[in-house]
Amino acid sequence: MYNLIQLKSIYLSVSLSIYLFASIRSCDSFPSSSLPSPLLILSFFFLFLLYLLSISRFLSNTKSYLSMTVKSVYLNEVISIYIYLSTYLCITVKNYLVTVKYLFIYLSVCLSIYLSNYLSVCLSIYLSVYLSIYLIIYLSIYLSVYLSICLSIYLSVCLSIYLSNYLSVCLSIYLSICLSIYLIIYLSVYLSIYLSICLSIYLIIYLSVYLSIYLSVYLSI
Repeated sequence: MYNLIQLKSIYLSVSLSIYLFASIRSCDSFPSSSLPSPLLILSFFFLFLLYLLSISRFLSNTKSYLSMTVKSVYLNEVISIYIYLSTYLCITVKNYLVTVKYLFIYLSVCLSIYLSNYLSVCLSIYLSVYLSIYLIIYLSIYLSVYLSICLSIYLSVCLSIYLSNYLSVCLSIYLSICLSIYLIIYLSVYLSIYLSICLSIYLIIYLSVYLSIYLSVYLSI
């Protein structure tokens, strides 16, 4: 009977130590769930100390060994429940952290996609509006200045050239017409006066001379 209880205590102690080691290794990778690890280590050493005490008591007193073995078995069961709960807590925290991690990654990706689309659309709208306003203002100012200066210069040059050509042609035509009219009038008046007066005087003088000569010759004969 005593050997059976001793074997059971040894079996529970070894299995508990293995389970404690596995639980400590599983919880060490999570900072939020690393709090039970010192308690588990203390429980393991306390259980091992109790086991050594039970062996020493067995050598001295069988009755004390039995009570210590019962206490050891009781502590094994309590610590097993504690380890189970702590391991379950570690697994729950681990799953929660993994879920939060993937949820954070998903939300960050969705937020980045949304912000990229939003910024691209808003930036395109802003640039289009800004460029349209800028082009309207720039073109209005540029065209007003360009048309006011360049068109005035162009019109003045073209008008001067046109007027110079027009005036030269028109003046030449005008002068030619005026000169021709003047010459016609002048010649007509001059010839009329000359023919009416000078020719009559010339004929009178010529006829008088001719008649005088003719009469003198005729009378001399």
